Amino acid sequence: MSNHSIKVRAGKPEDVGALLEMIKELALYEKALDEVKTTEEQLLADGFGSQPLYGFFLAELEDKVVGMALYYYRYSTWKGKSMYLEDLYVKEKYRQYKAGFHLFKAIAQKAQDENCHRISWQVLDWNEPAIKFYKKLGAELDAEWINGHLSKSQYTHLLE
Repeated sequence: MSNHSIKVRAGKPEDVGALLEMIKELALYEKALDEVKTTEEQLLADGFGSQPLYGFFLAELEDKVVGMALYYYRYSTWKGKSMYLEDLYVKEKYRQYKAGFHLFKAIAQKAQDENCHRISWQVLDWNEPAIKFYKKLGAELDAEWINGHLSKSQYTHLLE
């Protein structure tokens, strides 16, 4: 590759196939590929319908998609509007080109443009490369809060 310049752009409807491919690659790395149930059709409807639930950026090197960052907005009663970075992923052989940094910079710009109080995300405690990356950005990693969730089958059980 002669030009090692990473370009970051907003995702478009025709990009959901590449997005899903990278979601699955990240899930495989996180040892959770079997948990990915999302389809291209769902990504298209949820991201580009009348009320989009998420946005994303793609990183490209010589017109080849090499990474992605998917985000959505949250609201904190203590802080106000914030952005949640659901996934940040760069294909391993392209990490040397700082695509992760460029994707995070695009996320930061979007958060600033949308007047978000902060950007939040999760990182697995064993993912040392990601932890190192976030610390290098100056991020605070919070070990105090415990995350909770209910699956659809669990919360619908409450409605019976």
